[in-house]
This record gives sequence, C-alpha cells and structure tokens, in this order.
Amino acid sequence: MTRDQLKHAIRAACQVAKDSEVLVFGSQAILGSYPDAPESLRTSIEVDIQPRNQPDNTDLVDGSLGELSMFHHTHGFYVHGVSIDAAVLPSGWESRTIAVAVADSLGRDRCMGFCLEAHDLAASKLVAARDKDRAFVVTLLVEGLIDPATLLERIAELPGSAERRASIAAWTASVSAELHTD
Repeated sequence: MTRDQLKHAIRAACQVAKDSEVLVFGSQAILGSYPDAPESLRTSIEVDIQPRNQPDNTDLVDGSLGELSMFHHTHGFYVHGVSIDAAVLPSGWESRTIAVAVADSLGRDRCMGFCLEAHDLAASKLVAARDKDRAFVVTLLVEGLIDPATLLERIAELPGSAERRASIAAWTASVSAELHTD
C-alpha cells in the first residue's frame, strides 16, 4: 500500500460513512507517521478504519469498501470497517494520532484520517502477538522508526494484566538488546 492509496481509502470511507473524520489503525496506519515507510511494512492490502463521529456507520464502510467489494476489485486494496475497540491501545493514544488531510473527490472540502502514532501502533501489534505483528515491530525497530524506550513506555500504558504487560516488555527489551549488539 502507498500513502496515496491510504488517502484514497480515507476519502472513500469518509464519503461512505458521511463523516469528515476516520480513525485509521492496523498496520497501514504507519503511513500516517511515515509516508515512505519501507515496503516490508506496507504489504497489507487492507486498511482498518472506523468513522470517528459516525461509528454506527462502520459496517456500512465494510460492506461498501471491504474485502471482495467492487472497491477492492477495482483498486486492489480494501477498507476493513472495524471498531477501534477491536484494538488494544495504550492510554492517551487519541492525543497522539497523526492527522492525514485528504481533499474529497472533487478537490473540495477535506476529510481527515487520524492514524495511530507509530509507538502506539507497535504496542497494539505486540498485544495481538501474532508472528506477523512481531515481525512488523522488529522492522520498525531495525529501521529506527520507533524508539525502544518510548515503546516500553507505551507498553506500560496498555490496559490488561500487569503480567501481560511485563511479558510484552520483556520481549521488547530482549529484541532491542539483540538488535543493538549486532
């Protein structure tokens, strides 16, 4: 996925949801912080989006722009309309989002995509604990796109059990130490 494709997804989701703002999370939110993110971070063809002011229209976004939709077939990527509540995020994430402004299809008005900040995204990925999510975070660390200390701070701000946060923090510290000794 490219930054232009992300903007297209934001524009389309705003139009379908009749909302001027959407929340962008999941791996492609990285394009908010890093428009030219390494290709290995942009392999997904899906953008997770929830209308910010019209959350009840999330299913409408998914039905109109989601997997196997005409939008997907036409553009080669799709918008997964999904509630942000599906993501486990550090407290305060809302104030750290990266705004991506997009003109509508006629070049008028603007809609906004609020993308998770890279450290918040990484912390959320580590909660998911899938191999692909860990690989995503390792790439962020290797490329120097996130700071290990800041990531550890965000992990400490995650909801859930202290044991789970400690486990995620231990993995992060171990990986960071290994990367800095090579």
